Amino acid sequence: MSTTASEITFRLEQKRRVQADFPGPKSIALTERRKAVVAAGVASAVPVYVADADGGIIHDVDGNSFIDLGSGIAVTSVGASDPAVVGAVKEAVEHFTHTCFMVTPYESYVALAEQLNRLTPGNHEKRTVLFNSGAEAVENAVKVARLATGRDAVVAFDHAYHGRTNLTMALTAKAMPYKTNFGPFAPEVYRMPMSYPYREENPSITGAEAAKRAITMIEKQIGGDQVAAIIIEPIQGEGGFIVPAEGFLPALAAWAKANGVVFIADEVQSGFCRTGEWFAVDHEGVVPDIITMAKGIAGGMPLSAITGRADLLDAVHPGGLGGTYGGNPVACAAALAAIGSMEEYNLAGRARHIEQLATGRLQELQAELAASGSAVIGDIRGRGAMLAVELVQAGSKEPNPELTKAVAAACLKEGVIILTCGTYGNVIRLLPPLVITDDLLNDGLDILAAAIKANA
Repeated sequence: MSTTASEITFRLEQKRRVQADFPGPKSIALTERRKAVVAAGVASAVPVYVADADGGIIHDVDGNSFIDLGSGIAVTSVGASDPAVVGAVKEAVEHFTHTCFMVTPYESYVALAEQLNRLTPGNHEKRTVLFNSGAEAVENAVKVARLATGRDAVVAFDHAYHGRTNLTMALTAKAMPYKTNFGPFAPEVYRMPMSYPYREENPSITGAEAAKRAITMIEKQIGGDQVAAIIIEPIQGEGGFIVPAEGFLPALAAWAKANGVVFIADEVQSGFCRTGEWFAVDHEGVVPDIITMAKGIAGGMPLSAITGRADLLDAVHPGGLGGTYGGNPVACAAALAAIGSMEEYNLAGRARHIEQLATGRLQELQAELAASGSAVIGDIRGRGAMLAVELVQAGSKEPNPELTKAVAAACLKEGVIILTCGTYGNVIRLLPPLVITDDLLNDGLDILAAAIKANA
């Protein structure tokens, strides 16, 4: 199909509508019920409760309609109720909800592994294992790397986010809210400097030079022959949608290959057409040894995976990988349907169209603010429908988290859900469903632009 999304039929009208008493009485009542039963450590960015969702729209229990520019953190790329996914889930549930693949296996797990082996980068022989969450996929990728290499050390990067479990907290860079008071953490994790073009002390540093900086530190502080794996998000997520300078990833991957180090691409947030390619590493032709996947894989159903070189994954003894719910049959059916929709709708092309539309508008806003003396947009970056606006104090690169919070709140009041992120809390991230219509996206961008101008 074309990348206009005009041929997709939605159940819900794709229009924003917010009533004056937002949040409404039903959401307020649910919030009170929640306080009595849900742990305070579980926070929600939006104070409304969802009743229905489709395409780029979320309906709450009080009848409000919100433009969804977050996709449940890059999960509902095909929409929150894609007909193919819904149909596949219904059919699967009618047969069986669970048997445990480690006990009595089923075809959908095998079929999904075949699809992931086909779609992930590289023509080498591959193997796939299915799990439940992104953090679980990362943990198992590291397990495989350590067993296969016989080494212990794992290299991660500044601004990284890899999960909330004990090992993945060690890999994650940001303390609050992810790590503070949850230690001690897993050992033998080493952090290296990331390529962050907007905040480099030397703005002319190339990707290859930034990689050499990190590699030199690895060799001096750890020793190349001690490193089991390098793990990196090709585009960092929670750290601020940081796109490393061109050449950074290929240089790291080349060094890893030369030194027997497993190169793990964490594509939990950036995978499945989100960046305009099936995977973010595809933009520079990088072929990882192992790739971790989750979020957009199954249209909203909980599922994750690792796919990697056959010799690595087959090195693990039988029973060394798995889990009770890993590769649940209903989730597998949803993933197969979601992949089918991604291909049918050409959602990689759609993501590139979203990038062109949104980036153009954001750059116009940046220039307008600069001309008026309110140069608060420091950087616009990202690929496909994984875009970021880094907000700063006017005329400087000093992070502006206060403005970021104010903009998010102003957008929500007008019926647009946006997410924030970044090591410094000053990044607005745009993750619309890839099936969002141009009209709805433009409406959301209008609200975002007005919120930034009003609060700058």
